[in-house]
Amino acid sequence: MTYDIAAPEPAGMIASLSSLGYSLPAAIADLVDNSVSANARNVDVEFTWAGPDSWVAVVDDGNGMDAGELATAMTVAARGPSTPRSPTDLGRFGVGLKSASFSQARQLTVATARSGEWHVRTWDLDIVEKFGEWRLLHGADDETTELLTRIRGTAGHGTIVLWRRLNGYRVDGVTEDDEQTQKQFYAEVDRVGAHLGMVFARFLVGSRRCVIRVSGDVVEPWDPFLSGHPSVLPLPPETLVLGSGRVRVEGFVLPSVQRLTDEEYEKAAGPRGWLDQQGFYVYRRDRLILAGDWLGQKGLRREEKYNLARIAVEIPAETDVEWGVDVRKSSVVPPVGLRPHLRRIALRARGQAADVLRHRGQIAARTHGDPFAYAWKVGRRDDQVTCRINREHPLVAALLRRGGEARDVRALIHLLEETVPVTALRVLHETDTVDDPEPFGGPGPADAKAAEVAQRIYEVMILDGRSPAAARERLRTMPPFDQMQGFWNT
Repeated sequence: MTYDIAAPEPAGMIASLSSLGYSLPAAIADLVDNSVSANARNVDVEFTWAGPDSWVAVVDDGNGMDAGELATAMTVAARGPSTPRSPTDLGRFGVGLKSASFSQARQLTVATARSGEWHVRTWDLDIVEKFGEWRLLHGADDETTELLTRIRGTAGHGTIVLWRRLNGYRVDGVTEDDEQTQKQFYAEVDRVGAHLGMVFARFLVGSRRCVIRVSGDVVEPWDPFLSGHPSVLPLPPETLVLGSGRVRVEGFVLPSVQRLTDEEYEKAAGPRGWLDQQGFYVYRRDRLILAGDWLGQKGLRREEKYNLARIAVEIPAETDVEWGVDVRKSSVVPPVGLRPHLRRIALRARGQAADVLRHRGQIAARTHGDPFAYAWKVGRRDDQVTCRINREHPLVAALLRRGGEARDVRALIHLLEETVPVTALRVLHETDTVDDPEPFGGPGPADAKAAEVAQRIYEVMILDGRSPAAARERLRTMPPFDQMQGFWNT
């Protein structure tokens, strides 16, 4: 056999790892995975603003690592998906620490100790690209070393992951006195806290309880199924066979608004709002992988009348390949053999959820998600259905604020034409039909018209002070672009 050794070029590999589409909350969740796997009881996520020198750190009191284990942890894909792992290990590909970190920062430093002796290694991407070699640095520069010393205090074990030279903050014009950028930096704190409370909810309670803090605030677990509420309607759980493994599926229909207090109702909406939180919740070793999605099942779209339907799916870690769990641990593709069963369970949950709304609920099909995302506001006033343009939508706000450019007007008209809230109006009238229009032709690759509208919304958000990464992240969760593929999710 003849062959060539085709080793990847470091700069190209870094660019690939940096472009996997991590949001900041998802990247930090990948780091917390390692803390939980290391049996940490306390995990602190720290944000510190210092202009171009701002930094983020994840600090835990877990088992820590020796020098050899640290070198392995810092090596890209040192452990592949087939490597045997402990039952508490939440990893899979062996790239989570690196890919998550490279997506957010140019310098990754990890300090760790198992029994009093601290070991430090650093990835400086500028050095890797300069020399074209995977030079994992021993120790860190003086400023980073001073930071690590202050962060670890007197701790004798645990791990610190420190991000410096953050992407998006080392650009011309950004200074420590830049109040707008500082506000944007700290706005991420709430988003990260809400995401961690959703992803690690099962680790924040019970015998395995781990306390997670973000900038000093304790993260509260978010239970999408309102498990302790007496008015929740649980559907019969099912165990589906997948090879030698078992997949447990259990549906829940949440109570109508009349059976929830205002506080319960707001909390049950979740980090993304009622409309975006309906659907399947896929767990792997108690870690939430996917939160609120109909798993690409044909004809199962997000609609207001199904807001109360949520379904828990427990998949064995050994079936990652069959479920197509991605590097970011944020998406899955269900195995072909299970799809008919998942569809059947989904249809039952959706039917009962619609029935609760139709006969007992007076939710009136308002858009319960982030008001920033929707082009229409639907409601009921004096027993009359109302349908109003959402003046908080970025395109509408831009037109009102600046008088409007021709391309803004065209983009807004296209958006309004494609997103008439037919399903919301139907819930109000309590009728059913199957001929709903699909915005911009429905899920799949965005056509030219959809891409033009998305591009203009993206530009408006950047003009309003969002970073390009934050603008793309917002587009990924904004109907109808959350069901389409385009520049915002590549």
